[in-house]
Amino acid sequence: MYEAAVLGMSNFKKHDCHFGDMSQLEIEVRSSIVHTVYVHKVRAWLSGGAKSPKEMVMKERLKALL
Repeated sequence: MYEAAVLGMSNFKKHDCHFGDMSQLEIEVRSSIVHTVYVHKVRAWLSGGAKSPKEMVMKERLKALL
């Protein structure tokens, strides 16, 4: 879910759309499940520790998009 949020934030950034930490993003998975996540939670997740080397690599890749 956080990866989808970062990818969405990256696309907004490409179009000069900016938002604050309390902005909400709606994540729709498989057209039937919708998740809402606060931008500050996404940023906290990105800056937090990783549970595995794979997660660390993913977070670094996603950070580079922002």
